[in-house]
Amino acid sequence: MNPRHAKRILLFVLAAVLIGVTARQGFGNAWVSQYTFASAPAKKDAAPKPAAPPVAQEPDNVMQPKPVALSKRVTEYHIDVTLQENAHMLQGEQSVTWTNPGKQQVSELYFHFYPNAFRSKDTTFMKESGGQLREDKATSDSTGYMNLLSLETTEGYSLLPRLHFVQPDDGNPSDLTLAKLKLPTPVAPGKSVTLRMKFEVKLPEVFARMGYSGNFVMAGQWFPKLAVYETAGTRGRATEGWNVHQYHGNSEFYSDFGIYSVKINVPSSYKVAATGFQTKASVVKDGRKTYQFYADDVIDFGWSASPDFIYYEEPYSTTGVPGVRIKLYLDPLHAKFKDRYLHAAKSALAKYAQWYGEYPYTTLSVVVPPKGGNGAGGMEYPTLVTAFSAENSNPGYDLERTVVHEIGHQYWYGMVASNEFEEAWLDEGFTSYAEDKVMESEYGVAPNLPVESSYMTDPAPLKQLSWSYQSNNHYAENVYIRAKLVLVGIERQVGDATMRKIMRTYFQKYKFKHPSTADFQKVVETVTKTKWNDYFSHFVYGDAMSDYSVDSIRVKPVKQDGQQEYENVVLIKKTGGSIGPVTVMLHFADGTVMPRVWDGQDAHVQIKIVHSSKLLWAAVDPQNDNVLDNKHINNFMKADLDEKTRTRWSVGLSKLVETLFSSLAW
Repeated sequence: MNPRHAKRILLFVLAAVLIGVTARQGFGNAWVSQYTFASAPAKKDAAPKPAAPPVAQEPDNVMQPKPVALSKRVTEYHIDVTLQENAHMLQGEQSVTWTNPGKQQVSELYFHFYPNAFRSKDTTFMKESGGQLREDKATSDSTGYMNLLSLETTEGYSLLPRLHFVQPDDGNPSDLTLAKLKLPTPVAPGKSVTLRMKFEVKLPEVFARMGYSGNFVMAGQWFPKLAVYETAGTRGRATEGWNVHQYHGNSEFYSDFGIYSVKINVPSSYKVAATGFQTKASVVKDGRKTYQFYADDVIDFGWSASPDFIYYEEPYSTTGVPGVRIKLYLDPLHAKFKDRYLHAAKSALAKYAQWYGEYPYTTLSVVVPPKGGNGAGGMEYPTLVTAFSAENSNPGYDLERTVVHEIGHQYWYGMVASNEFEEAWLDEGFTSYAEDKVMESEYGVAPNLPVESSYMTDPAPLKQLSWSYQSNNHYAENVYIRAKLVLVGIERQVGDATMRKIMRTYFQKYKFKHPSTADFQKVVETVTKTKWNDYFSHFVYGDAMSDYSVDSIRVKPVKQDGQQEYENVVLIKKTGGSIGPVTVMLHFADGTVMPRVWDGQDAHVQIKIVHSSKLLWAAVDPQNDNVLDNKHINNFMKADLDEKTRTRWSVGLSKLVETLFSSLAW
C-alpha cells in the first residue's frame, strides 16, 4: 500500500467520523444540498420505455377567458408554430402588439432572441457558462439559433433593414440575443403598434432550459419576445425607458404582462403541455394535430411536447384556489409516481394561496422530462412547470421539492414578475424560502439552516446583475441559499405571524407589477413599523454574514466576603452584520447555567460574573438562531484550555476540515 492510498483511506475514515459526529448533533442531512438545481444528466443512451399503464385519453377541455383584466396588458401575441420533429425545428409566425405604457412617445422596440445563445461557443451565454449550467452540460448537438425571416408592419412594409443586434452589456459582436428595431413612426403614450413576423428556431439538444431529447421537446424562450419598457417609478426609475440585457450564463428572464393566443402544430401522436388553456378542441388532419392555447395576464408562454407523455388530469379547489385543472404529463418511467406529483402540486397550491394570495389561473401543468432530458427539468413558466427528469427510479424528496419549488415561482416569478436580470434574489430567494415552508409543513422535511449557512464561503451582494457573480455556483449560493437565509433572518426577529404578514402584504401590493428590493424593504418597514436600513445594507446591498464568536475566557479566584469565589470574564465578539439580540450561555462547574442576552449592537461585549464555582464553557447563540452565522466553529469555548492549546485546536480543526473537503472533492 503506497502512502497516497494510506492518506486517502485515513481521510475517508476521518470524514466518516466527522459525519457520524454531526449526525448525532442533528446534521444527518447536512451534506445534501437544499436548493433546487438539476442533477447531472444520465448518459443519453436510449433506455427501454416501460409499458404505459392504461389512462384516459387527453381531453379537449375548452375554456374561455375571464372578462376581468388582472394586469396592465402591455403585449399581445398571436402565434402559429409548427414542430418539424425530424429536423428539430420550429417554424413560426406571429403578430405582436405593443401598447406604450409610459408618458412619452417611443420610437424603438427591443426584442429578445434567446435561442441565439446557442448559436456558437462565442455567444455571451456560452462564454460565461462554459457550456454547463446547473450541472447540465451541452453536447456536440446543443447548438441552436433563431432566424427572423420577415418583419413587417400591418400594411406589409418590411422593417428587417431597421433591425440591428445590440450588445449593451459586454459589446460582444458574436452575441445575437437582443435586437433593436427603429420604428418608422413613434408610438404615442397609450397607443399601440402591431408587427408581423416569421421566424424559425433550430432547437439544441436539450440544455439550459430548452431543446429536444429524443422525441421530447421543451420550447422555452422560443419566440421573438419584447423587452420590458419600465415607466417612471417602476423599480425606482427616475425616468421611463427600456430595461434591456443580453442572455447571460447566470441570468433568467424579465418580461411584461400580456395576452397569448398560440396555435401549436405537432405530429398527431404527440401530446402538448402549454401555458394557459385550450380555447378550441384539437384538430387532427393529415397525420398532424393542431392545438389552440390561450393565456392572459402572464409574462411568458412555454410549451412541451412528446408522444410518450402519460397524461392525467384532476380538478382541484380549496381556499384561495377557486378552481384549477392540474394537468400531469408524465414520462413512462415515472408513471408509478403519479400520486406523489399530484399531491405535491396540490400541497403547494394550497399553501401558497393560504399564505400569500389567490392562484388566479384555471390550469397548472406539470411536465416530467424523460431520462437524459434534465436540461429542461426544474424550470418554471406561467401555469406550467417542469419537474426533474425521470432519471431515478426511486426518487427521494427531490421529486416533491422540485415541484413545490417551481410552483412557488408562479407567485414570485410569474405574478410578482421580478427583474431576474438585475434582482434575481427577489424570485429565487423568495421561492426557496416558500419551498422550505411547504416541505416542512406537508412532509416534515425541515431545512438544515446552520449547515446551509456554512455553505456561504463567498457571500456577495444580492442586489446586483446576475452575471456579476463569479460563477453559476457563486450565483446559486447567494440568490438561492443566502437570499433565503436573509428572509429567515427577518423572520427570526419578527416572528412567524409577522413574517407571514410581510410576505402576504408584499405579494398583494405588487402582484402583476415589477417591484424592486427597495419596494420589499418598504413593506418590511411598514408592517413592522421599524427601520431596517442596517439589515438591508449589510445583508442585501452588502456582502456581510453575521459571525458571533466566543473570543476569550478568563477565570481567576477571588475572595469575596471571606468566601472563595471565581471571577469569570467572557469576551464575545461580532464580525459582520448585526441580526439583533443574541443569547450567550454560561455553564459552571457546579451545574449552574446562566443565559445572558446581548443586544449585539456593538463590536464586542465583555461579560463578567463572580460565582462560587469556575466557568466550564461559554457558547454564543447555542440554538443556532442566527441563520446568517457561517462560522459556527467559534461559537463555543471551554475555559480550561490555555490560550496556546486553544488556538492550536481551533486552527487545527479548521485545517482538518478544510483538508478533508479539498481532498474528497471531485
